[in-house]
Amino acid sequence: MPKLNSTQIKAGLERLPEWRRRRQVIGRTYQFKDFRAAMRFVNAVAKCAEEAGHHPDISIRWNRVTLELTTHDAGGLSEKDFNLARGLDRLIK
Repeated sequence: MPKLNSTQIKAGLERLPEWRRRRQVIGRTYQFKDFRAAMRFVNAVAKCAEEAGHHPDISIRWNRVTLELTTHDAGGLSEKDFNLARGLDRLIK
């Protein structure tokens, strides 16, 4: 999958208002009521990521889960990152 340009990345982020860009990575922190709820979310993320064949970096801090996405093969952000981000956001709705 090809690397996106700045205009494409900006358009993708407009559809993901909770996600932030840091260089060639997009990320979001989710907050839950407690550790168990955070871990249920992480397990759902793992299932979604496996199905997509694209895996986020995951950081867990008690009730907060931070996910970061980039496409290493493309050398930056690709449509895979934005597709997965949308799918991950649907897990909490």
